[in-house]
Amino acid sequence: ISSNNEYFYGIKKEWPLVDHTEGQLFLNDTFKIIMEEVLCKGTDIKHKVCEWKEPKELALLLDLELRATGEPQHRLLQRVQDVAKYSIKTSHPRFMNQQFGGVDYHALAGRFLTEALNTNLYTYEVAPVFVLMEAEVLRGLRQLVGWTEGDGLFCPGGSASNMYAMNIARYQHFPEVKSQGLCGLPRLNIFTSSDSHYSVKKGAAFLGIGTDNVIIVEVDEGGRMIPDDLDEKITLAKSQGAVPFFVSCTSGTTVRGAFDPLDLIADVCEKHKLWMHVDVSHPVYNTNPCLLTSFCCTVLDLLRKCHSANATYLFQQDKFYDLNLDVGDKSVQCSRKVDCLKLWLMWKAVGSIGFAERVDKAFNQARYLVEQMKKREGFHLLQEPEFVNVCFWFIPPSMRGKEGMADYQDRLAKVAPVIKERMMKQGTMMVGYQPLGNKVNFFRMVVFSPLLTQKDMDFFLDEIERLGKDL
Repeated sequence: ISSNNEYFYGIKKEWPLVDHTEGQLFLNDTFKIIMEEVLCKGTDIKHKVCEWKEPKELALLLDLELRATGEPQHRLLQRVQDVAKYSIKTSHPRFMNQQFGGVDYHALAGRFLTEALNTNLYTYEVAPVFVLMEAEVLRGLRQLVGWTEGDGLFCPGGSASNMYAMNIARYQHFPEVKSQGLCGLPRLNIFTSSDSHYSVKKGAAFLGIGTDNVIIVEVDEGGRMIPDDLDEKITLAKSQGAVPFFVSCTSGTTVRGAFDPLDLIADVCEKHKLWMHVDVSHPVYNTNPCLLTSFCCTVLDLLRKCHSANATYLFQQDKFYDLNLDVGDKSVQCSRKVDCLKLWLMWKAVGSIGFAERVDKAFNQARYLVEQMKKREGFHLLQEPEFVNVCFWFIPPSMRGKEGMADYQDRLAKVAPVIKERMMKQGTMMVGYQPLGNKVNFFRMVVFSPLLTQKDMDFFLDEIERLGKDL
């Protein structure tokens, strides 16, 4: 991208304006701001990850008030400029705060196109291209894990996918719930590990199962579900009159990146005839982290019978084409955005081999980070990483060798929040921290992006040391 923003990847930009209306000119100028502020400055390590402002200051600066009369175009463009400037640059190489970030320009092109087309993905007649495309992408994903048949759709995030799975499992056990509701059901139990995603409990609440009926299974020292404990708790629940029906496993837990022992858990589920669900934080079926498809691009195999409502104004049974191409009745949503195009374009561009290379690169960078961390004083790993989640404490020089002090853990818990505040206010980078069980605040660096380099890993360690050395 040239400094005068005239060229993008070597191609001279001629934004097509069919008619020089005010709206089209505004769109043209908005694209220029996106190119410069988000895709140029926002991905350049010479620029900040964020321009931190306190909430009241930011609200005044943005002039958020909505008024009865509209504003002139030059002011609207200033609003767009401010939104771009003061938003967190999640495509920046130093944004390491969550399990998303970075930018793939093929996926981004897909997002621009789907927003411009404004397609609603529920019937073939309004979305012929994307109905066929989604089916092909799902077929490709099934093939990657060895499935020759199945059904599915793209869901708005992993939490919604987990809720879908619970609803499908309940329907399989008690199909009458769809028509009769909860009144005729026994007390149902869900089983998941203590390190699983919080959406399991949210789903239980949302579906009327109740959070008290989510049974927490113990994990081993690496954060993996213990199959024997699962077996014991299922047996106990049955003896107490509950009906176990669903086990939610995890491949790549949110904090530690642990992988539950699926084969052993499958044996337990088969023994007790329970639905086994795998919440995958891995770039095969949740493509946000390592593959850079952006939000939301999560898929879930499901049953049409569980969710269909047969709305005759959309899903007429006497249409002139194959009714199986009307996919909207499989979803609990009516309107559904097109998410398959960004993944399809990226897959077309780099291929399955390219995906594998991106994931391998992320693992290599995580290994490099751990190796360098072990060479520096003050960095203590929570555990050896199983995935690309590198969890660690930074011990400031003033606290080293004082682990026996009565208030050591209390003091250590305050280190990560202060370093986080400093990095955000200075805008140099972003990385998350959290406690876990009886373990006080530690940093969680998820090395998911193939855009990261060894220089970024070195900078990360240097910056943690710089921001925390005087604590």
